[in-house]
Amino acid sequence: MSAHTHPRSPRPTAGGVDFKLPWWGVVLPAIAFCALLALVVGSGDAHAVSGDGTLAHLVDRIHESLSH
Repeated sequence: MSAHTHPRSPRPTAGGVDFKLPWWGVVLPAIAFCALLALVVGSGDAHAVSGDGTLAHLVDRIHESLSH
């Protein structure tokens, strides 16, 4: 039994691949890029918060308990 082949499309391509990209395939990466760019540009005004070290103490305690 022989296999049937699909006929070629009557419309020839003009030297490239023809495909369609959904709208969100362009919009979502563009939004993500703009958001990350805004974070990088706005980080020049960021300053470290000086505190009493409660969070650092908690992380140290967790690290000590996990290492034993």
